[in-house]
Amino acid sequence: MVSVDDENPFEGLAISEAWARLGSLSERTTCSKCGKSRKYFCYTCYIPVAEIADDVPKIELPLSVDIIKHVKEIDGKSTAVHAAVLSPNQVNVYTYPLIPSYSKEDKAVLVFPGPRARSLDELISECSENQEKTSPVHGFKKVVFIDSTWNQCKGIYKDPRLAELPCVVLRKRITQFWRHQKGSPRWYLSTIEAVHQFFVEFHMAQTSTDYDGRYDNLLFFFRYMYYKIHTLYDHDSLQSYKRPLI
Repeated sequence: MVSVDDENPFEGLAISEAWARLGSLSERTTCSKCGKSRKYFCYTCYIPVAEIADDVPKIELPLSVDIIKHVKEIDGKSTAVHAAVLSPNQVNVYTYPLIPSYSKEDKAVLVFPGPRARSLDELISECSENQEKTSPVHGFKKVVFIDSTWNQCKGIYKDPRLAELPCVVLRKRITQFWRHQKGSPRWYLSTIEAVHQFFVEFHMAQTSTDYDGRYDNLLFFFRYMYYKIHTLYDHDSLQSYKRPLI
């Protein structure tokens, strides 16, 4: 059974309260790197604008992340950019079809519910049985995400450059994304929600301790955008939240 708390979806998450200060930016500003007009962050250079740079958290992830973005995904609306801004040392964004060719040597895993997809627990358990005791128990170094609508991502998934990657399916979690995808249930996450969910599960699969919120700031910009949308529109009026839960 999938539960959802639409009234307090971020309750209990360790997201920096500085997200609320993003609302102080009333106008667009100039990116310090490319000089283009931006608000909050530059979706070309993947850096926050200077006015809020000190407020934006930096997150160190235990794996490198590749995000493969469909060419029709609008840069300014894609949540994949959030990950690149918040974790610049680990996250790379590629626009399909200009993507790397992955092999077993890359020790990468693809987050996608393919026919042979396994849970993260299952994959890590399998890897631990085949690893030397001195090697990382999970057996991989990179995680790959596809940033697109459900119909678009199927074509990317079938690309032969991704064919050798083992697939991971995440636990069902209700999305709070405000962009409507017709025909998709509410557990189809936005890209940044999927990145966050993966690393929460990754942490929990390797330790017996409770998750401590260390990756929750991945939702820093998402939390603000959610607040901004919901100050303009009533939650129950948005088509995205009327989708079925299954």
